Amino acid sequence: MDLDKKKEPFEIEERLEYKDHLSEIIKKAEREGHFEDLPGKGKPLQLGQDYLNPEEKQLYKTMKDNNVLPRWVELANKIDQLKEELSQIEGKERARKIKQINKLVKEYNFACPPSLQRNRITDK
Repeated sequence: MDLDKKKEPFEIEERLEYKDHLSEIIKKAEREGHFEDLPGKGKPLQLGQDYLNPEEKQLYKTMKDNNVLPRWVELANKIDQLKEELSQIEGKERARKIKQINKLVKEYNFACPPSLQRNRITDK
């Protein structure tokens, strides 16, 4: 029993002495004003288009600001390009392009937000 009583104060002292160095660095930088010019610090962000999920909105804004396109935007551009080519093609080649476009539309619909999903195309 005496050993258990001796360990408790020592463990509590250890917990009180520990300091997180990264948190201390960040707090010091905040006090010195290094974060004052960051967007969103003390003022609302202008994020443009409304999204259902606020985290999604911030993600797309950050990606746009850094010139990084999400996979679904790249797919949308490729689908549009293939649809333009489709108007000039006939026969089996047209059927093959439609199949390729529909495959890309399916992949696009899995990757994009629900409000931006596209419909498959059919040969008329």
